[in-house]
Amino acid sequence: MTISRRSWLIDGVLPFLRDAWHLARPYFSSDSEERWSARALLFAIVALRLMMVGINVIYSFWNNAWFTSLQERDWNTFIHLLLIGKRLPSGMIMPGFCLFAAIFIVVAVTRVYLSQLLQIRWRRWMTHQFIGRWLSDRAYYRISLKPKSENVATYTDNPDQRIAEDLRDFIGDSIGGSQGILYLGVDLLSNIVSLASFITILWGLSGHFTVFGWAVPGYMVWIALFYAVLGTWLTHLVGRQLVPLNYRKQQVEADFRFALVRVRENTEGIALYGGEADEQATLLARFTALIQNWRKLMTRYKYLIGLTSTYGQVAGVFPFVIAAPPYFAGLVQLGALTQTANAFGEVQGAMSWFVDQYSTIAYWRATTERLATFWRAIEAARAQAFEGVHTEAKEGEAFALHDATIALPDGQKLLDHVTVALKPGTPILITGRSGAGKSTLFRAFAGIWPFGGGGVQRPSGSTLFLPQRPYIPLGTLRHAIAYPAPADSYSDAAIREALTDAGLGHLGEQLDAEANWALTLSGGEQQRLALARALLAKPDWLFLDEAMASLDPEAEAELYEMIHRRLPGTTVVAIEHRPPRMNRPTRHLVLRRAPDEAGQVVETEQLAAE
Repeated sequence: MTISRRSWLIDGVLPFLRDAWHLARPYFSSDSEERWSARALLFAIVALRLMMVGINVIYSFWNNAWFTSLQERDWNTFIHLLLIGKRLPSGMIMPGFCLFAAIFIVVAVTRVYLSQLLQIRWRRWMTHQFIGRWLSDRAYYRISLKPKSENVATYTDNPDQRIAEDLRDFIGDSIGGSQGILYLGVDLLSNIVSLASFITILWGLSGHFTVFGWAVPGYMVWIALFYAVLGTWLTHLVGRQLVPLNYRKQQVEADFRFALVRVRENTEGIALYGGEADEQATLLARFTALIQNWRKLMTRYKYLIGLTSTYGQVAGVFPFVIAAPPYFAGLVQLGALTQTANAFGEVQGAMSWFVDQYSTIAYWRATTERLATFWRAIEAARAQAFEGVHTEAKEGEAFALHDATIALPDGQKLLDHVTVALKPGTPILITGRSGAGKSTLFRAFAGIWPFGGGGVQRPSGSTLFLPQRPYIPLGTLRHAIAYPAPADSYSDAAIREALTDAGLGHLGEQLDAEANWALTLSGGEQQRLALARALLAKPDWLFLDEAMASLDPEAEAELYEMIHRRLPGTTVVAIEHRPPRMNRPTRHLVLRRAPDEAGQVVETEQLAAE
């Protein structure tokens, strides 16, 4: 995936901020009652953070009086300022340090706790929103079929990572150490308030400075501004490549993890093929990409940390150097010097917020871009939900394709303006050569194939589609066999009977055992489990896409007969590579297609019972 550097620089800030606002705003403006608690928590967090700024402002005056008492060796003032407080000669009542510390600790702990509470509630809400929209209108399916060559603005890789990790990092996780929009937003606001508070103090303490006969008021404010602007410019110059590098980091990390999961899920196939060397090469190749990007990040962070560390070290002594001449001239006391240095540090620090948070902003911006891209991909997929072969609201007894064009993702047509009607009652067999498009026709009948056009009429009643590779969810065996119905939809006796009829009676005592059944069961056993689902669901229509391909012909014939016997009211539509052994009259359709041409569905003579 190639990302233009220009799009990540200053001219891309406004689109990035719009994306961040678009992602963050709905939680606080949704129609649910959640928005009120969200607003209350945010208000409390901001109020507590600003309270900490106020405490720091008062503390700067306390610091002045404290160091002045040290300089004047005033023991009484020293003790009062430490313990109970004192009225200063200026008339200001200054609380003691112990009260300061107690209030500060309570405010800090409460703010952190409320921030963590808001973070997890916000993440929960956004996770529900993303998962709901991703799974709605089969957006997840359409996104998975998009080729990687499409525009980066709509292409989405590793949706699992974007939901699990990018959402967490976008909001922030103070427990896990990631700093997201909540931390950055509140911290920026507090720095603005701190700047407004301390700039007045610094302006009053700075006095005038004469340059070439000109009296410059508040000269230390101007020095702090110049220092911050210079540091910000240099930091952006050095660190601007961090955003695309962090974007790439998240991508290669997810790719490597996905490859590891693929190995875990296909251990038997890899072992049978003896593909360990190839898998190792694939894993190491992906890890090498991760290392290469990591080294680029190391280099860039080396320069950035070197710059910001230098900037911070100089900032620690710079205000003392600037404020020292009046002190040594006897114009100000030690307390005033420390307050001036403190105020300069607060002003300069607030102005340098961008410098201090640059690496955090760069990482968060990459996260925001990935989430915004994912959201746009979801919305684009949902907007195209009725494209392709879609379900029509037509009534009738037949399951039918009307004027359907079925194409591949690259636009090649498998069928062009074809009409096929499947009437209930008689079993139906659809065959064709490999590559003719049988499985794609199966998906078109299901109404999920997004490429092409036309409609599919689905009669009233229930329908169940069983693909060649069954989906076995995680959890108990009871959950796996009842899927997609709730696990408690069927009695133990009904489940055991279905397992026995499907040839899996030995699993009847493991209904509540949790395992990765997709790995525990063989391919044939997985297909038998899917057939047991059909026996439980008792659909009016049952579509089988080579759903017994892993079984021997005798077992296949036995299971077909068992299905017809146990489900007499079900119309079975079997899509097979070649005609199986059938024990009853069957309507036979053949999908014929020449290479690189659109095919056709031809009805042959009805197959007789064997």
